[in-house]
Amino acid sequence: MATAHQTDWYSRWALYRPHHVAVEEAFSGRSLTWLELERAASALARHLRDERGVGKGARVAVLAENGIPYLVLFGAAQKLGFILVPLNYRLAAPELAYLLRDADPALVLVQDLHARLLDEALEGLPVPVADLALVESLTEAEKGRVQEPFPSVALEHDDPVFILYTSGTTGFPKGALYTHGMLFWNSVNTAMSLTVNTDSRTVQCLPPFHTGGWNVLQTPFLHHGGYVCLMPRFEPAEVLRLLQEKRATLFMGVPTMLRLIAEESAFAKASFPDLLYLIVGGEPMPVPLIETWDAKGVKVRQGYGLTEVGPNLTSLHQDDAIRRKGSIGRPNFYVQTRLCDERGREAGAGERGELWLRGPMVTPGYWRNPEATVAAFTEGWFRTGDVLVRDEEDYLFVVDRLKHLYISGGENVYPAEVERVLVQHPAVAEAAVVAVPDPVWGEAGHAFLRCAGEPPDPEALKDWCREKLARYKVPKYVTFTEEIPKNDTGKVNRRLLGQRAQAIVNPD
Repeated sequence: MATAHQTDWYSRWALYRPHHVAVEEAFSGRSLTWLELERAASALARHLRDERGVGKGARVAVLAENGIPYLVLFGAAQKLGFILVPLNYRLAAPELAYLLRDADPALVLVQDLHARLLDEALEGLPVPVADLALVESLTEAEKGRVQEPFPSVALEHDDPVFILYTSGTTGFPKGALYTHGMLFWNSVNTAMSLTVNTDSRTVQCLPPFHTGGWNVLQTPFLHHGGYVCLMPRFEPAEVLRLLQEKRATLFMGVPTMLRLIAEESAFAKASFPDLLYLIVGGEPMPVPLIETWDAKGVKVRQGYGLTEVGPNLTSLHQDDAIRRKGSIGRPNFYVQTRLCDERGREAGAGERGELWLRGPMVTPGYWRNPEATVAAFTEGWFRTGDVLVRDEEDYLFVVDRLKHLYISGGENVYPAEVERVLVQHPAVAEAAVVAVPDPVWGEAGHAFLRCAGEPPDPEALKDWCREKLARYKVPKYVTFTEEIPKNDTGKVNRRLLGQRAQAIVNPD
């Protein structure tokens, strides 16, 4: 059993580094030392236990942007044992309603900015709601107050700290359970691969409803006593300024973000003497962009991760960024990997195989979804659905996605989820969505639709989708067709559709 002090990080850093700043909000300028953060988390844990009836295992959902309250909530979750459920504020109300019904939270905390969206999503759902200002007021009230430490509960390795929703291949999101044990081992893997310690500093602008926003750098930094500067959203000019002003040592971003930063006019005169390297995930980083940052003395570390595992699973050393372009590197220290063919046999060097993962950083399963949990594992190995090859020096390369997801601006988009919404339109009889390259977002969706009658106006159809889907999921291109091609087993021939989409978007 993990004892309380092993999972309650803030109380330890309040003892070791009480007056060092732990977290700062970029735009407001507010900051908390480790002692202040510990006091705020303890006060919130007491309030939730005594006034709201929240205990171990209860879900507390949050609809808010990045900010100090989120980190106070995380500390309270480590103390009290409740499960934090970050909600995606980019979703449409029907999508959000599904998550709320599935998570069944004891309480929803909402930022005023997103209160109207929550009201729409909660229609008919009897869920208690509180303004996120509650966390703000408790934090301010406790800054200078001396009180007894909160008696943290003892937590097991497999006790969840998050439910992180990831789009499902069936068209419905799945809640991946992220445990206290996963937090610890992901932090260990990260620190052994990168440079993470009490001197580490980062600017965090990834959204809080992604594992990347929490677990690529933020929770390893909190575990190791580092400093986090929080931004509510990504703004390239501000990130460029803050990387320099806050003396960031590490920064995580997807290639689209790093390109937009490099395109800022101020980038030409920018200097990054403290930045050890960039951490890149989500999609491969183009070599010209690697070279652009390299000219500034900033190296690039590319890797691979999943919501359900890690997420920090592989890393390509910065010295190999160009020599091994396209590679996700090698597995991190406590990560076991296999590449397996359709029969579960090991693939040899240069042979394609599905990536299977095992280790202490693997999820125990999906929230209230035993079928999906069973389907995700084979003989104790988590099956990623991604097809990789391993070269003769054990470098890994992603070559395909079994699950057909594509990545638009760093956001995962599953065609099945978009197709499920498209066929709800009264004019659409059948839908198939494939990815096409996009100069801004990396990839975008191209929808092929078979209609029962007169096809609708494409722009009106997109507007209809925006009411039910996050904007990044709405297909950029729409093509009406008399028949959607199928393969011999009756499944959509996505390879052929991909070729057609490419020919339509790039006819030359």
